[in-house]
Amino acid sequence: MADVSAIFGILLALGLVFPGLLTAWWLLFPATVERARLRLEVSPWPCFWLGGVVTAALVIPIVILLALPIGPAKLAGWVLMGGALAVASLGAAGLAAKMAGRLERLGGTASPLGAFVRAAVALELAAAFPIIGWLVVIPFATVTALGATVFALLRWTPRTASAPVVPAAANAV
Repeated sequence: MADVSAIFGILLALGLVFPGLLTAWWLLFPATVERARLRLEVSPWPCFWLGGVVTAALVIPIVILLALPIGPAKLAGWVLMGGALAVASLGAAGLAAKMAGRLERLGGTASPLGAFVRAAVALELAAAFPIIGWLVVIPFATVTALGATVFALLRWTPRTASAPVVPAAANAV
């Protein structure tokens, strides 16, 4: 019984902090999140394919490092996996920003922050949906978000769109 309570508590805590993580990325790195949002808005499929290539390139060393019976190698594997997921969470913030833009166009929110938090919660709830969320939404969103982050960090904007409009103070970060 204690194991079930622990698992439920962990899942509940993760459910509470995920929108906070995305909001923190959106507030701390607005230029990067905006570039990821723009890339996802204009060309989501190249983001997915680049994310797939990056994921494939990361999975092999991670699996090898985690399979080695050496402690520092296992640590390196876990750090590499955590780093990849942290980078992908920047793209997930871009995905939530894209969803927030659609919510704002529907006219159902009072502020951009409110729309963003609602979009982050909607993304989280979609991922929490049994079977479909676990096996379709989470992998697809994670791989696509990783690709969008790579494009955003390399500052590769789509050809059909102009550079994102971000306040000058945001570019200093």
